[in-house]
Amino acid sequence: MPNTSKKYLITIAGPTAAGKTALAVKLAKALETQIISADSRQFFRELNIGTAKPSSEELEEVKHYFINTHSISESYSAGDFERDVLKLLETLFEKYDYVIMTGGSGLYIKAVLEGLDNLPAPLPGLREALAKRLSDEGLETLQNEIRQIDSVFSQTKEIANPQRVLRALEVFHTSGIPISQYYIKDYSKRPFEQILIAVDRERTELYNRIDTRMDVMLKEGLIEEAKELIAYRSHHALQTVGYKEVYGFLDGQYDKEEMIRLLKQNSRRYAKRQLTWFRHQGNFKWFHADEYQLILKYIQHCMP
Repeated sequence: MPNTSKKYLITIAGPTAAGKTALAVKLAKALETQIISADSRQFFRELNIGTAKPSSEELEEVKHYFINTHSISESYSAGDFERDVLKLLETLFEKYDYVIMTGGSGLYIKAVLEGLDNLPAPLPGLREALAKRLSDEGLETLQNEIRQIDSVFSQTKEIANPQRVLRALEVFHTSGIPISQYYIKDYSKRPFEQILIAVDRERTELYNRIDTRMDVMLKEGLIEEAKELIAYRSHHALQTVGYKEVYGFLDGQYDKEEMIRLLKQNSRRYAKRQLTWFRHQGNFKWFHADEYQLILKYIQHCMP
């Protein structure tokens, strides 16, 4: 690859189990660069089986950032990630002309590429208290509360997203101002060029990979991992697909067979939501995850 005075952040996005990690590692080796993980659960050291982290071999092949960097006892938001990644990129771009970022957490990717609204930091303990309310009282109770506070937010699709509802309540109880009033239309321009790539697979193939991944996680000890983390089950990372279904089983809500069915069904649904998110962003160039040569050629085409 030619040297250039411009710096490039190459983003590899897409649904769970599509093959983003393997592709990113292959590209990073070809480009002789490093990888930033944009997976909102892989930050946490204690979450291993249920988060599909890169293998030890992949981590040895290419340096990864934001894998196992925090404890589940800590809170780490998209805004925190944005700040830390931009600071890291300043250092990485001193050595590399291009850096790869990969993951399926759309909000975290968006935070780095565009920036987020300038939301206030939560009051101490508020985030944890609201997460406990979500676990104890359920999403509908919190949705009804936010409807009384912020009619604009309540009319968006985010009202169905538990983490966005929590964030909206967090902002209001911290500042007294509805989260919709913090919306910013003009984001700061980033000091790097962006190459946006999204990968997918034929639907049957993707769903088969998801089902296989769930089987492997269960065989490797997903249930035991969830048990070890039960004290933190109200943490947002454990209220997500892959863990919440196990907690339902442990609570006696359904048997193991139903748990497995839900794990696979909800993971497939999550993949569909990820696809919808990235397709609505509009700026991603889509490829089949195995089209390595085409993807590399596209990256080279985007370079001067």
